[in-house]
Amino acid sequence: MPKLIEKPTRIQSAGNKPKLIDEYIGRVNSGSSAASIAHMRSPSGWVEPGQTPEFDEYTIVLKGMIQVEYNGGSTEVHAGQAIITYAGEWIRYSTPGPEGAEYIAVCLPAFAMDTVHRDDD
Repeated sequence: MPKLIEKPTRIQSAGNKPKLIDEYIGRVNSGSSAASIAHMRSPSGWVEPGQTPEFDEYTIVLKGMIQVEYNGGSTEVHAGQAIITYAGEWIRYSTPGPEGAEYIAVCLPAFAMDTVHRDDD
């Protein structure tokens, strides 16, 4: 039987500035460990700690631009573009542009605090 998701759950964000994370599907909102799907809104100048997650992350940028740093370089992902980051690879997300960014993030398996492996501050 299909499961209707009535509304998302607001999740606490990591980083130097507040970022809005609304989880629609995932461990917190729907009890799903197979995947998580969240709507993100990051302000200009937001940076999160680097991480080496145990999940693949598929990100579609709706507005603005996110920067994804990785070992060996960085990539800017603009509105209308997407990026895939892979489990076991170090990455760091930020929104350095003047308008910040709005994007959808899908994690397989679902995001979990004990599998994100953020860098120590």
